[in-house]
Amino acid sequence: MIEAVLTAVIAVTAIGLLCAVVLVVAAIVMHVKENEKEQKIRDVLPGANCGACGYAGCDGYAKALANEEGIATNLCTPGADRVSQAIADILGCEFEDTIEMVATVRCCGDCNNTEKKASYSGVNTCAGAKMLFGGDGACTFGCLGYGDCAAICPHGAICMDDGIARIDARKCIGCGLCVKSCPNKLIHMMPDVKREVIACHNKQKGADARSVCKNACIACGKCAKVCPVGAIVVADNLASIKYDKCISCSKCSEVCPVGCIKTADYSGKHRQ
Repeated sequence: MIEAVLTAVIAVTAIGLLCAVVLVVAAIVMHVKENEKEQKIRDVLPGANCGACGYAGCDGYAKALANEEGIATNLCTPGADRVSQAIADILGCEFEDTIEMVATVRCCGDCNNTEKKASYSGVNTCAGAKMLFGGDGACTFGCLGYGDCAAICPHGAICMDDGIARIDARKCIGCGLCVKSCPNKLIHMMPDVKREVIACHNKQKGADARSVCKNACIACGKCAKVCPVGAIVVADNLASIKYDKCISCSKCSEVCPVGCIKTADYSGKHRQ
């Protein structure tokens, strides 16, 4: 009986040792040497994994920078110039300026300017409300008001106030996660050096838009006519700004008859 037990123990031990040796040999033979530059770049990236750079998170961007030629070093919007400079130092290349971005909510349909068309009872998210006839608001283009964007913001830059989302630009790092979370696609990114925002996303005709929101764009075209550089276009019953042309003169907000063009300081967190 004892001999049988000892034989079993010895056999199991031998098998365990053999497996250990095989694993050690495999680890040595199949070892892939890490790219030191990739790890250094990963260490300086902010870790937001927002995808603003166009890659699958910070790991993907770091891998591309370390192993591919011609990848821009200024694609990390949350990291801004600090990260771009650090990456340039690691790669030994020229510094590329980062265009700091900030998120803006293209809606001013708060409780004072619009109203509810129904009483919603369901999943307390914008995505859930959107599935029920486009939401419970009179304006189906506007902010749904259930805070999906606020829930995903990593820096608490978004709050719900008077029924709509409001962004504190001083806290915004420009990661763009809120843009992806909004089912109505009314959160947009813009360079934080700009000063004008068209706070409306309603594409109905003027009278119909105004019937559901007092601040809705009526596509009158006055803003486009007064713009000295042709930065404003009116299409699909809605005005929009081409920020690559905009000089932030504020003339458009001065002539807007419904007050849906807002002028303010939208400097993001990186400029504080």
